[in-house]
This record gives sequence, C-alpha cells and structure tokens, in this order.
Amino acid sequence: MKSARRAALASVSAAIMTVLAVTGCTAAAEQSALATAGAPVLNANFADPDVMKVDGTYFAYATNDNNRNVQVASSTDLVDWDVLPDALPELPNWIIPGKTWAPEVTRLTDNSFVMYFTATNFAPTLQCIGVATATDPAGPFTVQGDAMIVCPEDQGGAIDASTVVIDDVLYLVWKNDGNCCELDTWIQAATLSPDGRSITGDPIRILKQTEEWEGALIEAPTIVARGSGLVMLYSANSYGGDQYAVGAATAASIDGPWRKEVGPILSTDTSGGLYRGPGGQDLVMDVGGQDYIVFHAWDKDYTYRALHVAEIDWDADIPRVVIPD
Repeated sequence: MKSARRAALASVSAAIMTVLAVTGCTAAAEQSALATAGAPVLNANFADPDVMKVDGTYFAYATNDNNRNVQVASSTDLVDWDVLPDALPELPNWIIPGKTWAPEVTRLTDNSFVMYFTATNFAPTLQCIGVATATDPAGPFTVQGDAMIVCPEDQGGAIDASTVVIDDVLYLVWKNDGNCCELDTWIQAATLSPDGRSITGDPIRILKQTEEWEGALIEAPTIVARGSGLVMLYSANSYGGDQYAVGAATAASIDGPWRKEVGPILSTDTSGGLYRGPGGQDLVMDVGGQDYIVFHAWDKDYTYRALHVAEIDWDADIPRVVIPD
C-alpha cells in the first residue's frame, strides 16, 4: 500500500529521497495519456502498488504473482510499463513462501535502496514485515537479518509497510493484522535507523477502523507531508470486492490527533463503477505540476487487480480523485 514517501515528493527531505525532473515526455502528454477513461495502465494482476522515481524512470512494485515474490515494472511516463524480473527472488528459510505482499521501496542517502515487504513468518506463523536491500531499484533485493523487523504476535502480525520522512527522520508505518483474529487494526509508526534496517523507537498507534464504510479494518497507509501538516491515505474494508475503498485523514504531527475525512475519497460508488474495489494506493507528486494517485482495482470479472493511475486535485489538504468522463 502502502509511502509519504516517493523520491518525487518535493516536500520530503532530500537527505532521504531525491526530487527529480520529469523526462521522456512532456507534462501535457503524460496528462493526456493518463486520461484513459479508467483503463488500467498495466492490465495484469499487480496489487498493492508502490511507486518510486529514480533518474527519470518510475519503478512500481507489487504483491507476489507471475512466479515472482515481488513484482516490479518500469516506466518513463506512468503509462507504458515494462515488467521486470523478480525484485526479491530469494527468501530465507525463516519465511514461508507464497504470500509476499505490499512492498515498499525507499531510496537512502548513499543511493542504495531498502525494501519493506510483508511475508509469512515461520514462527510465529503470521504475516509480518521484513527488510531487504539492493543497489539497483529493479533489484535483486536481498533480505537482511535473521528475523522480521515488525512481528507483534499479540496483535496478529503486521502488514502493509510504508515510509515517511518527518523533520529529517525516517519512519516506518504499518498496520497490525488484527482482522486475522478479531482485533482492531491500528495504523502504527516508529522511527527507523539511518540504514533503514531496524526499528529504533517504540511504535505509536495513530489510527484505527471507526467508520461504518471501513468495515472491520483499515490498512495500506500512505502518508505525505503537505503544508505544515500530514495527510494519510488508507484502504479499508474487505479487499475482495466493491466494498474496498480509499479514505483520507489529516494531522499536524505523526502522533495526531488524526481527523478522518467523511466517507471514502475513492470507491466503486464515488467513481460511478469505473474502478471496482480500488485500494492499495500510493501518491506520485508534482509530475509536471500534476499529482497522481496510483492504485489497484478489480477487472470486470473480479479475477485480478490491475494497476491504475488517476489525477488528483487538492481540496485544502484532501486529495480528490479526478474521475474521467
């Protein structure tokens, strides 16, 4: 799901991420091409997308499929994508293969890359968050350490990692997987070491499911800095159908209090059925003066979740998705 994150965020510290100019096509061409009446830009199963820009190329990472633990594709314009080899081809023996979800990749100051991924831990046997590193954004990434970096057994595990930089400090943000075992699903955050490989502070709980439309869970947090505050996008409800949707919340600081927007900002209903069960979102900021939301949505037969890109307009601190005519 889930970053405040992207190297293209102008408001994020250059010490962690680099803002790069758009190359390869004009802003007008990008915007025209992306106005595709809701058609996917990658019409394949590519769920929980995370997007980062490096030296003029966008890299999108996604949940396992296509015989890959972590899918990755590249593009110069957010429209035409080339599918690349597995970004995380090897898993250690303390991970049970088959459920490698929702990767998040961050560029560090030494131009190396760190990936946070969700996978099934061997003991306890829960979905938890591990870390891997690479020198190339396409990978291959190598898992670091001999254990997950976030794996709270009493909270049902942890999934959907993302990152955000606040006052030059890198944070990991995630959701405890409480819906696995009838527990609350809290979006949580903790500081990371400079090399991104370990948690250095106590986790803080910042948001959980409270609204009827959210059902039993919220997940896939994406936090960005905007003005003097923070904006969070999150997904909620059951991912398997039309009820899945994207919400938004704002706060002055990471520890809140967070105020939720009333109702989802992107859903099957708000898009007039154009996007079915949209979620797992990311933000790509300031592409030729335009901001975009990247997300997955179901195909018409609900057999796979394809990659979509849509323009957003800001209503104060809330992003509004531009629905094509």
